[in-house]
Amino acid sequence: MRFIKSKKPEKIDIPPGELVEQALSPVLQENREKLKILLAGCSDVVMRDFMLASHPPAPGLLLYFDGLVDKEQVALHLLQPLLTEQDGEDSSGNLSPDELLKRVQYRILSVSEVKTLGSIEEILHHISSGDTVLLIDGCSSGLVAGTRSWQSRGIQTPENEITIYGPKEGLSETLRFNTALLRRRIKSSNFKIENMIIGELSKTDVALFYIEHIAPHPMVEELKKRLQAIDIDAVLDPRYLVEFVADEKRSIFTQEQYTEKPDRLCGYLLEGRIAIMVDGSPMALILPVSFLEYLISPEDYYINYIAASLFRLLRLGAFAIALLLPSLYVAVITYHHEMVPTPLLLTLAATRQGVPFPAFVEALLLDLTFELLREAGLRLPRAVGPAVSIVGALIIGDAAVRAGLVSTPMVVIIAATGIASFASPSYNAGIIIRITRFGFLIASGLLGFLGIMIALILLFVRMASLSSLGLPYLAPLAPFNWQQLSDILIRRPWFENRKRPYLEGMENQWRQGKSTGG
Repeated sequence: MRFIKSKKPEKIDIPPGELVEQALSPVLQENREKLKILLAGCSDVVMRDFMLASHPPAPGLLLYFDGLVDKEQVALHLLQPLLTEQDGEDSSGNLSPDELLKRVQYRILSVSEVKTLGSIEEILHHISSGDTVLLIDGCSSGLVAGTRSWQSRGIQTPENEITIYGPKEGLSETLRFNTALLRRRIKSSNFKIENMIIGELSKTDVALFYIEHIAPHPMVEELKKRLQAIDIDAVLDPRYLVEFVADEKRSIFTQEQYTEKPDRLCGYLLEGRIAIMVDGSPMALILPVSFLEYLISPEDYYINYIAASLFRLLRLGAFAIALLLPSLYVAVITYHHEMVPTPLLLTLAATRQGVPFPAFVEALLLDLTFELLREAGLRLPRAVGPAVSIVGALIIGDAAVRAGLVSTPMVVIIAATGIASFASPSYNAGIIIRITRFGFLIASGLLGFLGIMIALILLFVRMASLSSLGLPYLAPLAPFNWQQLSDILIRRPWFENRKRPYLEGMENQWRQGKSTGG
């Protein structure tokens, strides 16, 4: 067997960017020099030279990053078979370099995942992902073996989505572990997982999840198009992608949902939604989503449907309280005294004696203080954060009342508002409430109930103008669909839940009982 004789390559004077785009050379030494230039300063790279046990022996090179590969697998399933005598050596001398490469791929290596590559760029991507690359002198192609193994956080209970009933598993930072969690729950060939690489420097693995014939095909293609158009140096979390794929990029109204529960993610997929996951993040991004779905808790589907329906109505009431209670109180105290009974009005007036601020300023100061305490509690260590926020609120509230800076009813109003805002099962909805509440407070301070109504109209008009990947943001309220709206206001029992929430372009809308008619 003849090999291309390795010769000392001339000094390579090519910019690294052009080196990356080059195809592999049949001369191993040239490939080695190019890789040394590109990987200069990378102390964790391992370049292992060896002689392939062929007749005659052929020079080879193993390339990987220390810490990303399973060294035992590299030693037992790559190096050992390559260095020991191969079967059929008597005929190996008649093999060309490319035939020898195929022989190594199909008969020698015992790694489960082996494929060919042909460029420097592919080599850099695969070794950065934890694979091992094999180059043989005389071959203009190389082999990549799946040897990925790195330290990662195991499957744990989600921290942000606590449920009493239902599965306790949470997504982890390793993308392949997450795909397995989902594949175990949806055992169908229609469940598609498409991978793409985003990030000029990070080369991040991004996965797109959807169920064929349930997720609308035009919606899937549109999301793929938006993802492929992203040109950024690095992607470290799904939130990096949100502002690129959102329909409305300059709005406080978030048009996506996040979850770290595999069961909840599968529930969204079965309703025709599309999910995006990024390697290195335990959060899944779900599109499209309507605002009313933020009020649905994943635990609703694990308890009795009557109790779940009552809890949904309770959360809807808590949403109204968190949004409107301070502004309604300010409007009544400032402009609309006739709206409350006289004894109650006299009690409120007595408590406000000596307070130097109008009701609007009083509510604004207390609300800002409450938000400040909440942020401080989130940023502090978990062992002291809740205690500091609760004790701080009690001490500051009591001290403010004793000093005559605020009235006692206002402290009660802000406290009830804060408790109601915690009832929202979605952090996205909580952010929207916390921001828009100040707008309603200002409107009520200026015009009373009229200002609140104007603010409500503007809020609904703005929300009605938004969409999430083509889905109207207020669906099924606008456009109105009573069948779907009834399943959001209450939790419909499974034996009556025959259809999925309809999305434009959905082919299979039936959950059950298709043969029994509409």
